[in-house]
Amino acid sequence: MIAAAREAFATAGYDASLTEVARAAGVGQGSLYRHFPDRVSLALAVFEDSIAELESLAAKPGTTLDEVLALVTEQAIAQTTFITMVSIPPQPDPRILAVRERLARLLESGLAEAQRAGRIRADVSTGDLVLAVGMLALMLTEIPASERTETAARIWRMLRHGIET
Repeated sequence: MIAAAREAFATAGYDASLTEVARAAGVGQGSLYRHFPDRVSLALAVFEDSIAELESLAAKPGTTLDEVLALVTEQAIAQTTFITMVSIPPQPDPRILAVRERLARLLESGLAEAQRAGRIRADVSTGDLVLAVGMLALMLTEIPASERTETAARIWRMLRHGIET
């Protein structure tokens, strides 16, 4: 079910048909809803490995903000729904907001280090980074997958001019 949902979210976005997810998984809608009572539950199950991967990278000693943002960008390119859902929640669901807080926490330590090193302006906040990631992800949802890598690089070049010292 999770693999089918991952594929559906990748191709149709957060509003992908759950009927199609069940059909692709080879189960009935009842089975899908027994395991995942709502869309948010399914989406969080699909994307748990993504946030865990980010947390694992951020926890490694010496990991820089650039490395974390590079992985966030890779994830945004591959699965625009996850980053968009976390950075610009579709609804104020506390479960999504909790994942958004996890994303903010892992950006926070890298931001503090970059600011101490003088690479990022002191007035840039974690919220600013979450907003930047959300803007990136939202833009990537609107363009063909084949153009996402180059577009993401262009977006970060422009954003860096606003946050770097």
